[in-house]
Amino acid sequence: MEDSPLSRRRLLWGAAGAAGTALAAVGLPRLMGPGEKAKAAPPRPGHKGPVAAAGPPAARRKDPSVDYAPAVWIEASESNYTASERPEAYPIEYVVIHLTTDILPVMFTKFKDPAERVSAHYMISATGTQIAQCVRERDVAWHSGSVWYNHRSIGIEHEGWTDQPVYTDKMYEVSAVLTATICAKYDVPVDRDHILGHVEVPLSTHDDPGTAWNWDKYMKLVETARRRIRT
Repeated sequence: MEDSPLSRRRLLWGAAGAAGTALAAVGLPRLMGPGEKAKAAPPRPGHKGPVAAAGPPAARRKDPSVDYAPAVWIEASESNYTASERPEAYPIEYVVIHLTTDILPVMFTKFKDPAERVSAHYMISATGTQIAQCVRERDVAWHSGSVWYNHRSIGIEHEGWTDQPVYTDKMYEVSAVLTATICAKYDVPVDRDHILGHVEVPLSTHDDPGTAWNWDKYMKLVETARRRIRT
């Protein structure tokens, strides 16, 4: 996603309050703002399992299943992705790494707004403690700016900003396992020709995940995770 002006970002802290409340209900932490620590939502009274394992009926009404077990399902508007039957319709050949440049509650609101015309398959919190799936892998998320690459890739958003990156070790690790799992499932080579930053998509007008993203570290984590996954 493109970076938002700092002034606009500050206004969004207040606007995201209501969305943050809904987000906490399904177990995802809300990033409070630059320099503040994100905190996971506490378990509901009497809840004995992981918070992410349950959620309000509204969050689970339409196809509660996810493609990746650790994720919670927070669906994007049907107007923001293309229904498909991949990999039969189109081969999945790439994973595209993104940076949200907004807090997760704002991103979920965008994905649910039919006017935004944008989505991604997965979003990972800044702390790396939670993953949300917004578009099924079989469907085409609108994330890369390229119709051709959209049809042949899985898009993963990471919470943070290019001018204030918050790439934690946990975020790298969780993302790497997700990417390795996708690569194993669809036989995507674990290399930099097939695991791309948004900026590397041909004719991209975006610069995420930014120069602070440690590709060497990330690829080593993906390679390690991929070796552990049986195909």
